Amino acid sequence: GGLPVYEFGFEDLEVTDVVATDDPKELDEIIVSPNPYYESGQSAQGQTGNVMRVSNLPFGSVVTVYTLDEGYEKLKSELEHLKTKGREEVAAAIAEARDKGDLSENAEYDAAKDAQGYLELKINEMEKVMANARIIDKSQLDTSSVTILSTVRIKNTKSNKEVSYTLVAETEANLKEKKISVTSPIGKGLLGKKVGEIAQVTTPAGTIDFEIMSIEIL
Repeated sequence: GGLPVYEFGFEDLEVTDVVATDDPKELDEIIVSPNPYYESGQSAQGQTGNVMRVSNLPFGSVVTVYTLDEGYEKLKSELEHLKTKGREEVAAAIAEARDKGDLSENAEYDAAKDAQGYLELKINEMEKVMANARIIDKSQLDTSSVTILSTVRIKNTKSNKEVSYTLVAETEANLKEKKISVTSPIGKGLLGKKVGEIAQVTTPAGTIDFEIMSIEIL
């Protein structure tokens, strides 16, 4: 398998208050709502009407959303659970509430029907995500510089110790598996660097210099 890519439409896009900048600190001011790594289904629908808003984006920027294979498989598993176990539980709750008598004044029945509506909405939204997913070949991903999904071997220029990390989305970070978030101090320091370049990473103990030894897509 490869990596799913979620596509977003930008029809009728309106850009306001455009200010050109080359200050990397401006990237810390970017706001994405809903966050595509956290939001899906009902929550995204209710908050933004299926519109992803990007605020404070520097002029000329490109927005790309990635996920890993395991994230895609997790979504498939959750969808299957909702369509089977989830629907069974809601149907049982509706049947139980119906057996209690007059439906016109049955709060439990109303709550169960509402839960059914929310469940079907979430299933529908997740099915849309799955239908729009595109699988790409990892071998076609760029390895000329560090990006999300890159596996990077780095060397501490002071201690000469080497370690490898894979840069992933925040929700898929797992230090035991050497997967670090692109929003972490190391992740931010590595992004955009090429083999042979030095990445400066700011930590509570001070600034550490890492040399980029290799970049791969595993």
